[in-house]
Amino acid sequence: MTENKDKKTIGIPRAISYYGNFPFYYGYFTALGLNIVISDKTTSKIINEGVECVVSDTCLPIKVYVGHVLNLLEKGCDTIFVPSLQSSAYKVNNCSKIRGLPEIIRNVIDKPFKIIEPVIDKTEGISFKDFCYHIAHEFDIYDEELINCAIGCGWTVYNNFHNMTRLGISYETALKNAIEGKTVKTPVEVVKPLSVVIMAHGYNLFDERISLRLIKKLEKLGVKTYTSLNVSQEQALHAIKELGEIQYWANELELTGTAAHYMLKEKVDGIIALSAFGCGPDSLMVDEIQYHAKQRNMPMIHLTIDEHTGEAGFVTRIEAFVDMLIRKHRKKLERSNVIKIPQQIQTEQEKTFVKV
Repeated sequence: MTENKDKKTIGIPRAISYYGNFPFYYGYFTALGLNIVISDKTTSKIINEGVECVVSDTCLPIKVYVGHVLNLLEKGCDTIFVPSLQSSAYKVNNCSKIRGLPEIIRNVIDKPFKIIEPVIDKTEGISFKDFCYHIAHEFDIYDEELINCAIGCGWTVYNNFHNMTRLGISYETALKNAIEGKTVKTPVEVVKPLSVVIMAHGYNLFDERISLRLIKKLEKLGVKTYTSLNVSQEQALHAIKELGEIQYWANELELTGTAAHYMLKEKVDGIIALSAFGCGPDSLMVDEIQYHAKQRNMPMIHLTIDEHTGEAGFVTRIEAFVDMLIRKHRKKLERSNVIKIPQQIQTEQEKTFVKV
C-alpha cells in the first residue's frame, strides 16, 4: 500500500478478521482518506513474539494476532485497528477471545499506541452502522454523507471479492483484483480426480504459515478444494437447517455450514477439518459434522495445528487421507463398471442351461 504522509494512518493486523473482512476494510478506510498499513505475512518470528506475550494455553490464532500487532508497532504504526466482533446476529456469538480482543491486546502489549476498537454486537443492538461510525469518529470524521459513501465503497470491494471466490477464483487472486477495482465474471473450472471441502476459519486456512500451505499441498496431490469462500451465507445457513442443527457461533457458517453444504449435495469425496488445538467452539462444530459424516459414510479427517506443528507429520496425514480417498474412489468405479444382466435375459439363460 502506498503511504501518503499527509494522511492519517491505520494499521491492520494480518490475522483473525483480516482474512474475511479486509476487502470491506480496504474500501471503507480508503474512501475515508486513511492510509492503510498491513502487517507482514506470518512468519515464525511473528508467531514466537506473540507466544512470548500470552499465557501458554492461549489458542494459536490469538498468539498470531498478538505477533502481528507487534509487527505493526515495529513498522512505526501507532494506531491499530482491533475490532470487537461480539455477535453477528441476535444470540449468534463469537468466541470469548475474539469478543475480548481489544482487552487482550491492551493487557499483553506494554507499549504506547492507540487502539481503534469499534464493536458489533447485534444481540445488544450495536449495529454495523454504529461500528463504522465509531471508526470514523476516532479520526474526527463526522460528515455522515462521507461516512455512508465510504460504507458503500467498502461493500463494493467486499462483494466483488466474494463474487469472484464463488466463481472458483483463488483467495489471493480475488483479493488482488478486488482492491485494484477489477472483477472477473467467468467461472474457473478446475477438474481433478478427487475433491474435498475444507471446514476452517479463514484465518487458519488462508494464512499459509498457519495452514502449512494445505490447499497447495492438496492441489499437488490432484485434489480440488472447496472452502467457505465458495458458499454463500444463505447456502451455508440452509445446509445447517437441513442437518437439523441451529447456528449458535458466528463462524459456524464457514465451518458447519460449508461442510454440510457439500456433504448433503454429495459433491465431494471427503471432508478435511482444520482447527487450532484447544479451540472450544471448533471442537463442538467438528464433532457435529463428524457425527453427520459418519451417518452418510463420508470420509473425514481432523487436522489440529499449533505453533509446534511439524510439516512432516502434517503431510503424512494428508497423504494417507488422500490415498484412502483414491482407494475408495477406485472401488466405486469398479462397482459402477460391473455389467448387470437384465432379469429377463438372465431367466432365458437359466432355461437354456436347464435344457442342456
